[in-house]
Amino acid sequence: MTATKTLALAALVAMLTLAGCTSIQLQPLPEGMTDQPPANWEARTRKVSGFDHWELSGKMAVRQPSDSATAIINRWQQQGDDYELNLSSSFLGMGTTSIKGSPGFIELTLSNGDVYQSSDPARLLDEATGWELPVESLVWWLRGLPAPDGDHRLLFNQNQRLAIIEQNGWEIRYDRWRTFTDDLPELPARITALKGEKRVRVVIAQWRHKD
Repeated sequence: MTATKTLALAALVAMLTLAGCTSIQLQPLPEGMTDQPPANWEARTRKVSGFDHWELSGKMAVRQPSDSATAIINRWQQQGDDYELNLSSSFLGMGTTSIKGSPGFIELTLSNGDVYQSSDPARLLDEATGWELPVESLVWWLRGLPAPDGDHRLLFNQNQRLAIIEQNGWEIRYDRWRTFTDDLPELPARITALKGEKRVRVVIAQWRHKD
């Protein structure tokens, strides 16, 4: 076999090997979107990741195939990995409901005083409400950050703002941004998390630091 034929055969083998290894189908980008982050994205991520002691208020709307409801977020307080939500409305029954948790633990207190605890937050919320509410991921998504527990895809709009996070089967859309405090970049003011027929929308009226 001549040297030229040997080189050609080697090139062909290399091409076939690469083709056999390429099994990931890249999804086309939505019109007007890019997966290339803006120049300040890394700095923003560091800044907002450090913003882990906070309190917000606003509204939440949850739509599931079998039910839907809205709730007032009287307070969502975050202290590092620990969170506490105080909600009012028909969510989980009339009156006030509180959710306290940390990674791998949740405590749910209903308006009638019943208290439920579990090491599986998603399962407890599903059994108590029939709703899939990814509260541990929302802690990150609310700040415009992907949760650390899973692969993700980030899409940015023409204004170089984060528009969509795709993670754990959810698509999180960033509908509105605002400057809430002078020492932080813009934070989400409204997000919509979608998974099939499920939807969780959070509208944030106020962000503030929590000591």
